[in-house]
Amino acid sequence: MSKPPIYWSNAVRYLSKDKIMKKLISKYKDKTLTTRKNIFLTLCKSIIGQQISVAAANSVFLKFKKECRGKINPKVVNAITSARLKKCGLSRQKVRGIKELAKKFVNKTFNPRVIKKMGDEEAILYLSKLRQIGRWSAEMILLFTYNRSNIWPVQDIGLLRAISNNYRKSYLPPMSYVNRLKKRFSPYCSVATWYLWRSIDDEPIQY
Repeated sequence: MSKPPIYWSNAVRYLSKDKIMKKLISKYKDKTLTTRKNIFLTLCKSIIGQQISVAAANSVFLKFKKECRGKINPKVVNAITSARLKKCGLSRQKVRGIKELAKKFVNKTFNPRVIKKMGDEEAILYLSKLRQIGRWSAEMILLFTYNRSNIWPVQDIGLLRAISNNYRKSYLPPMSYVNRLKKRFSPYCSVATWYLWRSIDDEPIQY
């Protein structure tokens, strides 16, 4: 893990103008958003976590990590057979996505270094070209690997549930209201997202 993003203290001050956000910031002072600085690991975790619960994703990931003998990198994953990956609890589509991901890293047809030079939307489109990586997964990469400051993942069920709970809206909250919050929290939507996640999960999310 690493230090908080350089914008964190400014973001906290800015977001505290919102009464609900101020309450959340005051309640969850113990931790902050950090980064793994390992895009391959984050991509694998995002594929594993798709459409299953956090608990189920953690269980599958631990089996996956054991299969990799603790070394989750492109060369190791590329050498593991699809059958062995499937035994970790991965669906056929997820196995295919992870195998193709490892291959693209090994043969360098995917270059994560160029992402630093891209804007958020451009980076999301670039990442979305990978199998099993859609907009939500790409946003998780920008948030947790690159610590982009203004990511607002409107497809994330946890975020939508947290908005409903904290702002007393129906579930699902109206998209017009979700967009209004985005405007209110910009340019620090990533920090607002993190605190809203904390409000529904004792453990900070980390991809």
